[in-house]
Parts: sequence; C-alpha cells; structure tokens
Amino acid sequence: MIKALIADDHPIMREGLKLFLVCNMDIEVEEASSGSEAVEYVRSHPNDLDIVILDISMPGMDGLETLRVLKDIAPQLPVLILSAYSEDQYALRALRSGANGYLMKTSATEELVEAVERIVEGGTYLSPSIAHRITSQLRGEDQPPHHILSEREFEVMRKIASGKTLTQISQELNLSIKTVSTYRSRILEKMKFRDNADITQYALRHGLLSDAV
Repeated sequence: MIKALIADDHPIMREGLKLFLVCNMDIEVEEASSGSEAVEYVRSHPNDLDIVILDISMPGMDGLETLRVLKDIAPQLPVLILSAYSEDQYALRALRSGANGYLMKTSATEELVEAVERIVEGGTYLSPSIAHRITSQLRGEDQPPHHILSEREFEVMRKIASGKTLTQISQELNLSIKTVSTYRSRILEKMKFRDNADITQYALRHGLLSDAV
C-alpha cells in the first residue's frame, strides 16, 4: 500500500483528492493544512511516506518554500506539486527545487493516479499541457527575463510584488531585514528596475502573483 501526505490549505480540495485516490488505488492518505504542518509531519515520520502531494499556493510557507525544506529533511522523498497555475516558471522552479512532478489541478482527476504511481515507482510526471514548454525552458530556450534570478531572489521578488514589506518578508522567510534588503537590491540591479512599482508591474505582466505570496 502507498502512504501519501496531501498538503493543501483548502479542506474541500484535500478531501476531494483523498477520496479520489482512495477510490482508485491502494493508498493511505494523511493530511496537512499548511506547508509548516507538512514539514512537521515529515520530520516526525521521516520513513513513513512514499509521496507528498503538495499544493504550490498556500499562505505563509508556500509550496516552493515547503518543497525546499522537505528536500532538506528527506532528500529521497518524492514530491508531486499541484498547481492552479500553468505558467512555465512555476513548474521549472519546482523541478529545480527537487519536485518529482508537476500537475495542474484542472486535470488532477484525470492524471492524479497515473502521476502518483509513476512518481512512487521512481519516475517523474508533468502535465502534458506544459511538458513541451518546460522541456524548452530546461534546454535554455525562450527563457523569461526573471530566469536570471536565484530561487531566493525570485521568491523575494514575488513577495515584494504582492505588497509585503521587508519586515514581513524577513519574518516569513526567517531572514534578517538586512539580508532581504540585499536580495531586493540584487533584484533591482539584475532586472534593471528602479523601485518596487517596477517589480509589481513586471510580476503582474508575467503572471507571477498568487495568493501564496
């Protein structure tokens, strides 16, 4: 039997995914309502899980940040990212952060069982709707301008664009304000931005904002 953990801040979504999986495969499902809960569960049960199914858009510790922490705790634990966003950059960032798969929520009922089985068996899974575009991104083709940012710089940029203050960002990412300020300066320099307004306008144009930041 497969042992899975679903991390999503929406109870109805968690219950729906759990019910669908239990009805369609031999699986036992645990639940977490946030990234921090998922991290604590994995810390407490480091060898009990076969896969984590992780929503990319959660308040506080979002999916990408949670993914990075999980990979630090349990590098071999497979993680499938669920997302409502089809933008290439989210899938690419997730893969580079160690995700074993990226599945669109809109197609979860058709593809979820196949994705879980493939990942648990040691493979990877990408929603066909974005697989071709992600392959091009990984080959270095048609990269968006913010591709030059590091993972942390990208994360800080999204939070600035969402209206978070440097103090709020430092608290959420457990960094000093000075460090966050340094990341902001690097973002402005690399992207040729003048101020936070430029960051916000760019993020809006490129679909980088979500309720998770």
